Amino acid sequence: MGRRTLLRGAATASAALALPAGAALVGAAPAQAFGGRPSADWGVQVGDVTGESGLVWVRSDRPARMVVETSATESFRRPRRFAGPLLGPGTDFTGTARLRGLEPGQQVHYRVTLVDPDDHRRTGRPVTGTFRTPSARRSDGARFVWSGDLAGQGWGINPELGGYRAFEEMRRLDPDFFLFSGDTVYADGPLTESVTLPDGRIWRNITVEEKAKVAETLAEYRGNFRYNLADENLRRFNAQVPAIVQWDDHEVTNNWYPGELLEDERYTEKSVDVLAARARRAFSEYFPIPSLRPGAREGRVHRVVRRGPLLDVFVLDMRTFRDRNSPNRQAENGQGILGREQLDWLKRELIRSRAVWKVIAADMPIGLVVPDGETDFEAIANGDPGAPLGRELQIAELLRFVKRRRITGTVWLTADVHYTSAQHYRPERAAFGDFAPFWEFVTGPINAGAFPANALDGTFGPDRVFVKAPTASNVSPAEGYQFFGEVAIDGDSGELTARLREVGGGVLFSQTLRPGLVGQ
Repeated sequence: MGRRTLLRGAATASAALALPAGAALVGAAPAQAFGGRPSADWGVQVGDVTGESGLVWVRSDRPARMVVETSATESFRRPRRFAGPLLGPGTDFTGTARLRGLEPGQQVHYRVTLVDPDDHRRTGRPVTGTFRTPSARRSDGARFVWSGDLAGQGWGINPELGGYRAFEEMRRLDPDFFLFSGDTVYADGPLTESVTLPDGRIWRNITVEEKAKVAETLAEYRGNFRYNLADENLRRFNAQVPAIVQWDDHEVTNNWYPGELLEDERYTEKSVDVLAARARRAFSEYFPIPSLRPGAREGRVHRVVRRGPLLDVFVLDMRTFRDRNSPNRQAENGQGILGREQLDWLKRELIRSRAVWKVIAADMPIGLVVPDGETDFEAIANGDPGAPLGRELQIAELLRFVKRRRITGTVWLTADVHYTSAQHYRPERAAFGDFAPFWEFVTGPINAGAFPANALDGTFGPDRVFVKAPTASNVSPAEGYQFFGEVAIDGDSGELTARLREVGGGVLFSQTLRPGLVGQ
């Protein structure tokens, strides 16, 4: 049974367990009687940090005004003050404040205070965090981690195993930021109280009402995002490591595309467009993402985050603008997986970039065959090793553009397939040869089922240099196969080293790339 097929047949979860300490954070709306002081029990997050700006997120347990203070020291001597929004039921009591006028290469300490809107003397206990702005000096280097696929296939927060352990392991590396590569929640993946593992052990989930069925309402989507914040490891990680977040399919439902009408009997709402609008709103409420702030006229996931002279991160959205899933063999396909507007945007931004390295954060892989049912395909590859067809045509156009414009330093990072691997693409091996060699690094999951490796499609000539994947489907996090990646850019040489790591097992694979080459 494939990873995606398994989701469609998941049984409806049972009623919620009694929650251990901290798990009450998952609960839906704040109490109606707002006595006492406002509280920010879900922690803080920071997103899309550049040398001059960043976004700070918080959730209150009742209506409150968000106030952020920043300082160069933990003592908050001479703090700067930023007025945030009024948090209320329209955004599920979440809010984001933009910090402006930051300085490159600085450790920023911040604290968020929630203020009673009716009595400014009544304030909650401040919640603190810290982050680093990217340096304007190339010599300082850069380092970040990435992964995706959280709480999928029935594997949620298991306190007996220490919760989401990957986040504590990544936090200890003290990276500059975390690239969250999609499937940030599994809104289509209900959780049961317990699951019996192949060796007879029992996996026990924290469960709540919002995770007892597939998400359809706005409240249920919000509950899925709130669920993950019940994990202490994640909250501690968020307070130290800023994020760059993108989405994939499971924030809405498995393998979705615009205009789809579901045949899944678990759903009473069959229109994916309706579900996606609700999920997108919850996604924008629960992550600090600038282009998706509530009230934005035309919010979008795709964007570029400039991280100083060494690094630009190009965040793609392979969901919102894609064509329908199909056998993917069209001789002409102008829409593809990105849509024409996003593809043109990506070309313009790649040309504008002066960074040494241009990380293309894709929520789906290029040359791995990801099926959707018996005849259709979910990602780019169509299983035919010949000339580009279907969605491959758009990627061929992009790769040709990168080569002919002599754009250097492109590296592709992704998650999605629930194992880790490194692919090197070369035109000498490919049916389509008009591109420069490049690397694609795959990692994840960080707390979800692990699956066997996907087949390779030879259209762009991938060579699987490294892979670690189980031989069985939906292997639980208790059995291993949980992964994240680390990227380090040396400030002196400019070399980029990508490392694939296993949770609890250290570095599995490492590859160093030299700067300034059109292809390598």
